[in-house]
Amino acid sequence: MSQADFRTGLKGGFLIALSAAPFGLLFGAVAVDNGLTMFEAVVMSATLYAGASQLVGIELFGQHIEAWLVILSIFAVNFRHILYSAAMVRPLIHWSLGKKLIAFFFLVDPQFAESVRRDENGEKISFAWYMGFALAIYFPWLATTVLGVMFGKLIGDPQALGFDVLLPIYFMGMVIGFRKRQNFYPVMLASGIGAIVAFHVVGSPWHVSLGAVAGILVAVLLPPPPSNLSNDDTVVEQGL
Repeated sequence: MSQADFRTGLKGGFLIALSAAPFGLLFGAVAVDNGLTMFEAVVMSATLYAGASQLVGIELFGQHIEAWLVILSIFAVNFRHILYSAAMVRPLIHWSLGKKLIAFFFLVDPQFAESVRRDENGEKISFAWYMGFALAIYFPWLATTVLGVMFGKLIGDPQALGFDVLLPIYFMGMVIGFRKRQNFYPVMLASGIGAIVAFHVVGSPWHVSLGAVAGILVAVLLPPPPSNLSNDDTVVEQGL
């Protein structure tokens, strides 16, 4: 592994870790408020490793819902990660299966967004950079979970303090980062409207996946981006 790439990844991931710290604290506080021990909260952060899904799971645990419904609900929220991994196949095609399996475990929202940005800018996505970026987010996430459990009682009601809006704002910032891509606005509007309609018709957490499906359908129906190939390149490509 390249030490320079690893350090570059660490620097980029550290900035993300700072912005994700409130979510780790919030999860820890909500976890202890719903009866989880510190060990259980940390294990959940270490294995599930998905802020939105962890919060959904905790809320469902507190309602004493059947385990299979909790798992199904978490899957619905995490459905987008299937799309993430599919989109990352081409940029990581030169990696071994073992590296891909490790990489996909750490493929959270900011990891995907930054990897796509690097790929579109023609920058190499090395395993060293990827792991530096990933570990700089992963371990602080565990640490903030511990802090949230320890000091959660001091926070009181997270919703009363407005902490419940942090997650939507976080995702909104990530989405806006792709605003220069072609067809961004119609796809974004379709996803948003689809999620709102699904929320009122089907309910949470299925509106997350159904909103994503609505955006995908619009993206498929819209015309593809114009090719940057010259006429000669097109002829060569067709010949191949």
